[in-house]
Amino acid sequence: MSIDQKRAARRHTLGLLFAAGVMAAGGAQAQSVAKQVVRIGYQKYGTLTLLKGRGTLEQRLASRNVTVKWTEFPAGPQLLEGLNVGSVDFGTVGEAPPIFAQAAGANLVYVGNEPPSPGSEAIVVPKDSRLRSLADLKGKKVVLNKGSNVHYLLVKALEKAGLGYKDIDVVYLPPADARAAFERGSVDAWAIWDPFLAAAEKQLNARVLADGQGLVANHQFYLASRPYAEKNSDIVRIVLEEIAKVDEWGAKNPKEVARILSAQTGLEVDVVALAASRYSYCVKPITSEVLEQQQKVADAFSNLKLIPKPIVVKDAQLPAKQLAAQ
Repeated sequence: MSIDQKRAARRHTLGLLFAAGVMAAGGAQAQSVAKQVVRIGYQKYGTLTLLKGRGTLEQRLASRNVTVKWTEFPAGPQLLEGLNVGSVDFGTVGEAPPIFAQAAGANLVYVGNEPPSPGSEAIVVPKDSRLRSLADLKGKKVVLNKGSNVHYLLVKALEKAGLGYKDIDVVYLPPADARAAFERGSVDAWAIWDPFLAAAEKQLNARVLADGQGLVANHQFYLASRPYAEKNSDIVRIVLEEIAKVDEWGAKNPKEVARILSAQTGLEVDVVALAASRYSYCVKPITSEVLEQQQKVADAFSNLKLIPKPIVVKDAQLPAKQLAAQ
């Protein structure tokens, strides 16, 4: 073989090695993209549970090589703790959890909300309880999940009855433990939200002492970690778009909603049907009016020293332009 032939062969070999390297790098990059995941925290209530059951978000994100990881939490405060420590990117909670989380330094942002649903939470008592009015709660034990949406309901209910927060004995327990305490009779009342509320009504014949009507708005909020939302605004926008679609579908298909929610939560169809009948569908962008309502919640908790410091709720707002379609 001549010198020129050897040089040509060497160039060919180097070319093959370079091409193989490029292909390997491209393959690794494609594999990296394919592994992108959006981690969503959800509870046994609300539209996210329905979205999970329908599987439409996974279909929408598949073309972007994004998969969805769902993690269930017993209540909003626990979900936002997960968001704060980086185990979830996006989730849904009630009014109070974002207040407690923001006061604790969580780097979260509001990205959307459902309309008010005050009938979806209530203070209940055993069916044979002698308690007949909110004023009767004075000196009684009331159980709730600390920092959840019903925490604000309790504050406003006591205010309506002319009672102070210290006029009752508050017991903090997550929903499952709270129900057990309620069934044992070791507490006098339980502040709880759907579908646990519907389950208490249907399974325990619990009596509603007062629900949120006329007391609270009870928005369902969608939140994301700020770093995730700022880096992946397109994914957050897609999630909200799919929530809007499932909202529209759910409002028109109550029987199917109950079937899917029953399968997702393990609760009887009649229980989730009652809970879903109190849903308020139609996800909306965060407005200044909604944030003003949230500020009132924050101020109430601050005044009662239930959060460590006052907060400015609007500091946790993600500019709407960041979620606008590109």
